[in-house]
Amino acid sequence: MQSNVTTLELARCICAADELGRKMGLHITMGEDFEEYVGITSRLPGKSPTYPSFRPDCSYLPPGKAFWIVGRDQDGRVAHVQAMRLYHLSNTDVAEHLGSLRAWFADPTFIAGSGSSSRCDAPTGRAMTGLVAYHGDIWLREDFRGRGLSTFIGRIAFGLAWAKWSPDFIYALVADWHVQKGVVDQYGYLHQEPHGSVLHLPAHGIDDDDWLVWLTRDELLKTVHASSVQAPVENTVARADSRSWTVSPD
Repeated sequence: MQSNVTTLELARCICAADELGRKMGLHITMGEDFEEYVGITSRLPGKSPTYPSFRPDCSYLPPGKAFWIVGRDQDGRVAHVQAMRLYHLSNTDVAEHLGSLRAWFADPTFIAGSGSSSRCDAPTGRAMTGLVAYHGDIWLREDFRGRGLSTFIGRIAFGLAWAKWSPDFIYALVADWHVQKGVVDQYGYLHQEPHGSVLHLPAHGIDDDDWLVWLTRDELLKTVHASSVQAPVENTVARADSRSWTVSPD
């Protein structure tokens, strides 16, 4: 396997994901202004609040280091959101980063609130270093669930992450039922470990025990390459419980 993908392959991957979304009735836009993004997500009925890691009042989200994706239906109404950001962890690792609360707050001491705590008990968290992309805040409107859009959600995020950053790892933090129902497999994540984020943020109403799911750089490369040569396929994912389309926000 080559160590990189060509510009043409990358373009095909992203275009294939975009076409898949359009066939399902989603028209996507992308941005880096997280004030705008939170303004959108805060008005979505049924969506959990965006976690601090994608809120500019809590986290530092400079241009080029984070992006969001919004999908709208044919009437222009928001039907899907997700976001991704990059961490430079050359001198640390994901487990330490999560445990320090810096994954969610630019300055945990002043922003996290009293009683806040976090730890990562997933063993692989200690091995995840370098350029690490975090994928979260995934939401899909109820009338779009069960259409096979899991493939789209993963493809578009992975393709854009590779185009922008070529990270060493991409990870997400998901609730137990996402793993049990196979939703993370449908997104394209190949590895899962429990207790990836045991997070308590009383001031923010957060009390989680999420799985760590991830792809390595080589696995991401293979996914992008495969997506560039495969035509979009509709309705390949079995209908899932409606909850299966709202990943643990962060």
